[in-house]
Amino acid sequence: MLNEAVAEVSRSRTVSAESAAIWARLADFGSLSAWADGIDHSCLLNGDDHPEPVGLTRRIQSGRDTFVETIVAFEPSRVLGYEIAGVPKGFRVSNRWNLEPRAHGATTVTLTTTIRTSRALLRPLGERAFARLMARRSDSLLDSLAKATEGNP
Repeated sequence: MLNEAVAEVSRSRTVSAESAAIWARLADFGSLSAWADGIDHSCLLNGDDHPEPVGLTRRIQSGRDTFVETIVAFEPSRVLGYEIAGVPKGFRVSNRWNLEPRAHGATTVTLTTTIRTSRALLRPLGERAFARLMARRSDSLLDSLAKATEGNP
């Protein structure tokens, strides 16, 4: 997109779990609400009609907010990327999870959120405010994922 501004927010956490256990949670795309705090409901919209992961779409409900997320990158055990619809008008948002196995059964998980806008009035203050909001959400998702995969209550 011409004259588009891009902001990225990355958060990482080393989780005391094998990457296969973490990947199993992330790749079960429709079950986000089973492990992510703040997600009231999640379900696949096209799971039966879509044999490949790329293009798979889920709907999530968080309070009064509804989002539709579509997988755009899928590298088993390593990368899950998806675009997020339902964000404020004028923004385009995507998330990308990267898994990097570490020694002793640990995994570094990085969640990168990319925020794009082409509206001059929304830059740069709108981008920064939205990036801070997404960073808090990323921290919460990483905490939830760690709790779900490390076996903590």
